Amino acid sequence: MALQLGRAVSDGFRRTFTRAGGVLFVGLLLIQLGIQTSVNTAVAGFLPPEAAAQFSGEAGLVLPVSGGVGIALFAALTLVSSAYFVVLSRTFAQPLSEASTFPPALTERLGRATLVALVGGIAVSVAVAVGFALLFFPGVFLAASFLFFVFVVAVEDGGVVGSLKRSWALARGSRLKLAVLVLLSGLFGLVLGATTSLADLAGVPLASDLVAAALSAAFFVPYYGIIASAYLQLRDGRPNANRTAPGPVDASQTPKL
Repeated sequence: MALQLGRAVSDGFRRTFTRAGGVLFVGLLLIQLGIQTSVNTAVAGFLPPEAAAQFSGEAGLVLPVSGGVGIALFAALTLVSSAYFVVLSRTFAQPLSEASTFPPALTERLGRATLVALVGGIAVSVAVAVGFALLFFPGVFLAASFLFFVFVVAVEDGGVVGSLKRSWALARGSRLKLAVLVLLSGLFGLVLGATTSLADLAGVPLASDLVAAALSAAFFVPYYGIIASAYLQLRDGRPNANRTAPGPVDASQTPKL
């Protein structure tokens, strides 16, 4: 079936503006703030004292700990971020009638799904980056093809290779429309970069970090709500994404590749 992108957008926003969507927004906001703080802390911790003091005054959110602690915090938050997107995927892939609550099996096999999402996410990021570096369009094509990867991992309990194949198959015939979502995220990146650069030039680095985290959460929560709706359309073969979905980790209901 061909993806109905307009329906996916409206349905995605309906999933976002719920109680669960609000909790997910706050969660992503805190993760974004934590990651930015850990990066700033790690950089400041490995600079000479005078340079570190100057950097800390210009960087915004910096913790008074060593660079090693900053790196450890970044690694921990990266893992938390992976778990977060598994939780988000399971929540947004529910029928609309249940969109305001979290699914009962939210944390079932969460550790496995988190690791699979992390490993596969790194592989996808590298492949897409190489595609963009070569001719740009291969990067867009790959990003659109693997847009459903985390949803397959979270909802269908797929492994790394199987989830990549499944996402590729789901995107077949709808890659041009999915490419619109990919380009939209790229446009947001440009707007975010310009906004934070202006804040830095104005001499308010703390505001820059806060604005970046807030804008990222405000964009990506509904963005993944839209992807969830598109995933349900293509998985179920019908435009109405309100169809009752199978349990998130019930392997007996996992579609065949």
